[in-house]
Amino acid sequence: MKTNKPQVIVICGPTGSGKSSLALRLAKKYSNVEIISADSRAIYKGMDIGTAKTLPKDNNGIPHHMIDIIDPNQKFTVALFKEQATKIIKKISQHGKIPFLVGGTGLYLSSIVDNLAIPKVKPDEKIRTRLEEEIKEKGLNFVWQKLLKIDPQVKDFVQKENPRRVIRALEVCLKTGQLFSQLRTKSQPEFETLQIGVKTERTKLYSQINQRVDQMIENGLIEEVKNLIKKYPLSSPGLTSIAYQEIILYLQNKITLQEATDLIKKNTRHYARRQITWFKRDKRINWITTYSQANDLIKNFLIQNPIARSNLVVAKNL
Repeated sequence: MKTNKPQVIVICGPTGSGKSSLALRLAKKYSNVEIISADSRAIYKGMDIGTAKTLPKDNNGIPHHMIDIIDPNQKFTVALFKEQATKIIKKISQHGKIPFLVGGTGLYLSSIVDNLAIPKVKPDEKIRTRLEEEIKEKGLNFVWQKLLKIDPQVKDFVQKENPRRVIRALEVCLKTGQLFSQLRTKSQPEFETLQIGVKTERTKLYSQINQRVDQMIENGLIEEVKNLIKKYPLSSPGLTSIAYQEIILYLQNKITLQEATDLIKKNTRHYARRQITWFKRDKRINWITTYSQANDLIKNFLIQNPIARSNLVVAKNL
């Protein structure tokens, strides 16, 4: 049943699948489109090469949001993303335009699609420091198992390989005395969404990831990291990201450049697999392999909504 709720078109998929280029191509075809990034690394200023960020010179004049909004040493939560992205989506819709929500950070996307009620619990530096020390001394899996004993359900939405997510979930449990999984609940959606997933054959995806990493090195990733570590502590949230942590190890003479490059490729492939696992759980995602499939889904979706019919300006070549 169609509603008069503002519409949002979600374009998701694993890293390296080509979702950003697909979104740009589709946005060029339709007028009145603005793109909102749902990438937990694109939010950081100065982290361009290692995040394969869509820069202003590459966006064909299409407005982009939620890119370059904080410094790498600043913390950013899912709750903040939801709050800011929701305001942007509503503003875009009020202006008679269609928002494209594009990215691979599953929790960011779910916060909008499912209208997640996210606990607004302020960070507790004492708890965080203690957990960070435990990870250094006993490993991430030790803290992960600690979290599972308190709240087994977190395994459904917290990635055990992501220390920041694990620490945050355990921090909330310890500080509030409540289960993290019970504090994060779905509410009545604010928007009508169409979810499009970019499906890429696994071998091809891995090849694209490997090529992109080689291109990052060629484009100056090492210099980018050198400049960042001059400005920010190595413990900065942004600098714990894939591609940055490995190059930092290289700059510390702990591994060779070839080892760093291979490690970036390996870690990125592992991350892509986790993303695929996350997205496969959502049966509402329409998986596509071609531009025309995505275009047909969008046309049908927009035509059935009265707001879209009256406000959307479609390119002449539609």
